[in-house]
Amino acid sequence: MRLLPVLLVLVAARPSACAESHWCYEIQAKHPNSACLGPSQWGGNCQKSRQSPINIVTPEAQIDPSLGSFSFSGYDKKRKWKVQNNGHSVMVLLEDEASVTGGGLAAQYRAKQLHLHWSERLDEGSEHTLNGVRYAMEMHIVHEKVKGTSRNEKQAQDPKDEIAVLAFFVEAGSEENHGFQPLVEALSYVPRPNMNTTMNDSISLFDLLPKKETLRHYFRYLGSLTTPGCDEKVVWTVFQEHIKLHKEQIAAFSKKLYYDSEQKLKMTDNVRPLQRQGQRLVYKSRAPGQLLPLPLPTLLVPTLTCLLAGFLA
Repeated sequence: MRLLPVLLVLVAARPSACAESHWCYEIQAKHPNSACLGPSQWGGNCQKSRQSPINIVTPEAQIDPSLGSFSFSGYDKKRKWKVQNNGHSVMVLLEDEASVTGGGLAAQYRAKQLHLHWSERLDEGSEHTLNGVRYAMEMHIVHEKVKGTSRNEKQAQDPKDEIAVLAFFVEAGSEENHGFQPLVEALSYVPRPNMNTTMNDSISLFDLLPKKETLRHYFRYLGSLTTPGCDEKVVWTVFQEHIKLHKEQIAAFSKKLYYDSEQKLKMTDNVRPLQRQGQRLVYKSRAPGQLLPLPLPTLLVPTLTCLLAGFLA
């Protein structure tokens, strides 16, 4: 009978213990007295075979002619966006104000939020890597498929592309990025989890991105969310052109944000480790640096004809 009270205490304590074992990044899991689960222990779909992020090897990416230009709607609309520290990253709530079509996507996708991943070190903050190179940060603009806009019924029922993420590498530049500055300034007002603020100045999504004409060059593959439950329903677009921020702007994310309410652990290295690509193919919109609009033989024939005519004359 003495065992009964002990068992009741253990049963009562179990839910709270499970609640404390929430997911976190490796830097948090290694922190003294941490009870959270690092990336190797993430549950849900996180141990499946079509996970993200991956290393993109550019010479192995296959050109897909269907990956044309994107059509951006609402990306030019300036607003004082809401900003939130969600305990894992800083998030900008986009409130369905923008959407994207084209770019080989099977439907229209509405923008829900954007967030970033980063590190104090300028070569360890991106989740994806490009030919093994990791960058200072990575920005994700997360979109959801709009029902009724798929090109055909089969695509409408395809669960692999319910979410479209536009991903951008961020590297250190020599000048301040004025488009990003309202977001950088907002960080001071959301240091702790679950804090919210509104930007002091209005910006558009285009203010955060590289020049529009560079957005034709990108890589495409099917993967997952990079946070639990790691649902494998994401069509990824990773752009070749990088965003450039001054190193002080990059450093602000690690200096001003914290994972915990006590502000003991700086929010940095919020990066999921690379996942196996497996049998998945990575596609590219066109050959990087390709300047010739026509096949080389087509261009050479008239040139050789002229040269031959001149020689015979």
